[in-house]
Amino acid sequence: MTVALDLRRVGHAYFGQSVLKGIDLSIAPGEVVALVGPSGSGKSTVAQIAAGLTDAREGRVARNYARHAMVFQEPRLLPWATARQNIRFALRRSGLPRREWAARVARAAALAEFDAADLGKYPVELSGGMRQRVAIARALVVEPDFVFFDEPFTALDVALKRRMQDLVIAASREARFAALFITHDVTEAIRIAHRIAVLDLRGRGIAGTRTLPGEPGTREENFCFILRQRYLAEDPLFRHIHDVDERRRP
Repeated sequence: MTVALDLRRVGHAYFGQSVLKGIDLSIAPGEVVALVGPSGSGKSTVAQIAAGLTDAREGRVARNYARHAMVFQEPRLLPWATARQNIRFALRRSGLPRREWAARVARAAALAEFDAADLGKYPVELSGGMRQRVAIARALVVEPDFVFFDEPFTALDVALKRRMQDLVIAASREARFAALFITHDVTEAIRIAHRIAVLDLRGRGIAGTRTLPGEPGTREENFCFILRQRYLAEDPLFRHIHDVDERRRP
């Protein structure tokens, strides 16, 4: 089977303290996998290692895709640049001719459902949701075939979070990228992913995975709610999902 991203026996430590051990995770082309786990279990560290932002202390990471992008919890926009300039910034090292940049920016903004009329505004003039749309457009402008999402909607209110989830679902379907989506929200994982992977409480491997029925975007809200309740109440894999280990580095 073709694999876009493959982590084998990945481990990591901070200041001599092990935070991850024996992480095995594979993601197929076009597949969206949500990684959930207790706070402090090392979810974001897995994403950073997988994306090459942090070196693994042990194990192997195979990236069998052409190009990836990352969306963080904070938009991390350049405050002195307009929305258009922030999106365009990702193209500086793409090798794409400058004459094609405008069309790429327009397409990425459309995928992120960011109004073209607001492209000339600065981050301070944008709402939180609009800033996160710019961050998503900045990721999509390079036309990645893999995207890492590190809890991108945690700071948003419920209604806006739902709209942003729908945006990612639609964009992944249209642009056909694979993704690793880090979240602590089981309902979000059910809505957005093809498969859920649960990280062990102490970061000692992937405790297990659950393949979700149907395709993202086709699951009704009532179904997502019922499945979430079933996971949390009856599935031992999710028993510690809301535990917190404050001694560990997040």
